[in-house]
Amino acid sequence: MARTVKRAFKYRFYPTDEQAAELARTVGCVRLVYNKALEERTRAWYTEQRRMSYVQSSAALTQWKKTDELAFLNEVSSVPLQQALRHLQCAFTGFFAKRAKYPRFKAKKKSRDSAEYTSSAFRWRDGELTLAKMSEPLDIVWSRPLPEGAEPSTVTVSRDPAGRWFCSILCQDTIARPGPSDQAVGVDAGITSLVTLSTGEKVTNPRHERRDRGRLARAQKDLARKAKGSKNREKARRRVARVHVRVADRRRDFLHKLSTRLVHENQVVVIEDLNVRTMVANHSLARAISDAAWRELRMMLEYKADWYGRELVVIDQWFPSSKTCSECGTVSERMPLQVREWECGGCGARHDRDVNAARNIVAAGLAVTACGAGVRPQRESSRTGQSATKQEAHGATRGLSRP
Repeated sequence: MARTVKRAFKYRFYPTDEQAAELARTVGCVRLVYNKALEERTRAWYTEQRRMSYVQSSAALTQWKKTDELAFLNEVSSVPLQQALRHLQCAFTGFFAKRAKYPRFKAKKKSRDSAEYTSSAFRWRDGELTLAKMSEPLDIVWSRPLPEGAEPSTVTVSRDPAGRWFCSILCQDTIARPGPSDQAVGVDAGITSLVTLSTGEKVTNPRHERRDRGRLARAQKDLARKAKGSKNREKARRRVARVHVRVADRRRDFLHKLSTRLVHENQVVVIEDLNVRTMVANHSLARAISDAAWRELRMMLEYKADWYGRELVVIDQWFPSSKTCSECGTVSERMPLQVREWECGGCGARHDRDVNAARNIVAAGLAVTACGAGVRPQRESSRTGQSATKQEAHGATRGLSRP
């Protein structure tokens, strides 16, 4: 069984000097147009209580191009500029639907820059990609092949803080789904072990940031010694950025392999809805939590489960998975973070904290899948005085087989 989806394939490319200059102008103009349109829409709302639409922003862009101050916008392809306005419109749509916060201005230079080209602004011929305003195709490193007969619909060009150029090619792809499985797994996120599975397996946290911490410190120390605005400072900034992207690339590669494995091996994957933003407020653990990248792992599990026909169940962050005995369902009053093993006062079973939590997570997730109940602690139950989640977890965990 297969499914056809729109999928982006990202490749690194090495532009010529002329192409690099053209792309730098384009991404700079995209950033300027986005920020100026956002400023205009914000001003219109706060001064006139008036919402601006994409059509009005596009008309304003036409007028900006006619001014002497912004006449240079005519020198780059108009498509990426229009796409920037469409992205801004999507951002406002999400804000007014209360799905996102108010749009923010794009950061200045030295951050990630990007520009999106639709099919009218690039040429795809014989496996070569040529962008608008360029006479030569991009020198792309084809690290993996595109789907056979692929016809790109959009191409997004981006530059990371280390100065590397990438192109993301969006096209139709047919994904072969693995056969159905009767396996389900609970995933408990942690720091010492990146994830602990309900099978008892613990995946060691690679701690990519810690491994390169010395190299990063030396690069940052070297950067601090350089005079602001000098070419040597820019070179030192690139060296710092290269350390950061090295860490990010290795972390992303590890998470991709882990998430793909979990989705391929299990029909149901159950995770907790962790509030990472609140957790990083703990300054003792903030660095380790950020390096673990739990949010990125969840995002990968979400779209891969959709691709491969699996089910991802997310239970509430307040579900007492660590404090609940997976054998009898007894909930302990307190479970400090430093307690890694504990004994149940109800049945005497001895638990590894993380493995026990993962088993409770998968049991609660299967209960949700079976009966459709939500896994969210309630103040009080009308009959028993216990929360509905605890009652549900008690029944689910009692039936959980031991390995």
